[in-house]
Amino acid sequence: MKKKKLYLEAQKVILGGNSLLSKNPNMLLPKGWPTYFKKAHKVNVWDINGKKYIDMMCLVGQSILGYSNKELDQYLFKKSRDGIITSLNCPEEVFLAKKLIKIHPWAQMAKFARSGGEANALAARIARAATGRDHIAICGYHGWHDWYLSVNLKDKNNLSKFLLPGLEPHGVPKALKNTCHTFQSNDLSKLKKIIQKFRPAAIYMEVARNRLPDKDNLKKIRKLADKNKILLIFDECTTGFRRNLGGLHLTTGVNPDLAMFGKALGNGYAITCVLGRKKYMKIAEKSFISSTFWSERLGYLAAIKTLDILKKKKPYNNLIKIGKMLNKSWEILAKQNDLKISITGIETITSFSFTSKNNLLYKTYITQEMLKKGYLASNVVYLNIHHTKKIIKNYLKNLSPIFNQISLFEKGILKKLPLNSPICNSKFERINDH
Repeated sequence: MKKKKLYLEAQKVILGGNSLLSKNPNMLLPKGWPTYFKKAHKVNVWDINGKKYIDMMCLVGQSILGYSNKELDQYLFKKSRDGIITSLNCPEEVFLAKKLIKIHPWAQMAKFARSGGEANALAARIARAATGRDHIAICGYHGWHDWYLSVNLKDKNNLSKFLLPGLEPHGVPKALKNTCHTFQSNDLSKLKKIIQKFRPAAIYMEVARNRLPDKDNLKKIRKLADKNKILLIFDECTTGFRRNLGGLHLTTGVNPDLAMFGKALGNGYAITCVLGRKKYMKIAEKSFISSTFWSERLGYLAAIKTLDILKKKKPYNNLIKIGKMLNKSWEILAKQNDLKISITGIETITSFSFTSKNNLLYKTYITQEMLKKGYLASNVVYLNIHHTKKIIKNYLKNLSPIFNQISLFEKGILKKLPLNSPICNSKFERINDH
C-alpha cells in the first residue's frame, strides 16, 4: 500500500521518520497506522489511499474549529493574494498583539513565534534576561530545546512525569546541567527548596495538564514568586482557548508575568505568542530574539480570524458538555465490562488509561479495531466544534465491543487479543529502535 511504502521512504530521508513525535506511527499502531493524509474536513480525514476516517483524536489539539474551516480558510485565501512576507512588516502583528492584550489585561506586550517550542525558549530567554539569573524551576512539558531537556543531564527520568521516559539529552551542552529543576505543582516543599538553593529566574509551569487548575495552589505559587522576586510563567500552548476565550488561568484569578499560547490560537496555522508584563519584556529587548518566519503574515491573520470566530460562536460550554459526556460514557463502559480505567484531562482535552499491566496492549488493540470501523482513535481526544453528540454516540457504540473483548482477555477467558501489530511505544528510546 502507498502509506507503508511512503513511511519506509520517510525513515530513510527524515530524521525520526516524521516531524512530530505524537504522530509517529510507532506511538499509535506500529506497521498499521495510516500515517499520511490526503485531505481533511471538520472531523473527517482521508488517507493517501483515499480511505475516509472520523478523527477522534485530532492530534495535538490545534484544530479547535475543525479541519479546513470554511470561514477561516476562505478569509486566508483571499488575504494571501496580497502577499504573505515582504521587506515590510504586516500590520496584523500589531492588531493581534492588541487583541490578545485586551483579553489578558495583566499583560502589556507580546512577542510572536511559529511553534510552541520556540515560544517556550523565548520565554525562558526573557526571564533570564529580565532577572540576570540562570536557573529555572519547571513543572510540565515545555518543548524540545536545550534549556528544557537539560534537566535530564542530571537524571534522564526527571521529565518522565511530564513527557516520556527515556529522553536522553544527547547533544545538549553539559554546561547546562543543574540549570533547570523539576517540581510537581502540588509539591510546594520541593519548590521552596529549589528557590532557597538556586533562586531561579522563573517558576515555569503548565496551568493544567491532567486535571483542572488548583486555584489555591496557584495562589500560593504566585505568592512564593512575588516574595522571592521570581517571574511566574504559565505555558498555555495546549490549554489556551480550550475552555474560555484566552488562557485557562483567567478562570483562576491568578495572573502570571509571562504566558505562552499556541495550537488552537491559529486553528492549525503556525502562530504562537508570548505575552508579558512590560517591565520584563522591555529589559529583554537587549537580547537578540528574532527569526525570519516570525514576520510571515498568514499566522497573524489566522489567529485574528480564529479569535473572532471563537468570540462569536462561544463554543466552550458545548465542548465542555461533550467532554463530560465522553468521560462519563468511558466510565460506564469500563464498569459494564469490569475494567478499571483512569480518566485525566480538562474535558475538552481528555484521555483514559487502563489500570492494568496490559494498558499499552489495550491501547494498541483499540486503535487497530477502531481503524477497521473507520475511526482514528486511541485513548486521547482533543475535541473540536464538529465533535457532535451523534458522532460521540456512534464512536462509543463502536468502542463498546472492543472493551468487551479487552474484558474477556483481562479475566483470562480470552487467551489472546488478535493484534496484528507490535504494541505501541511509550518510551522515546523504543521509537529510536525502529
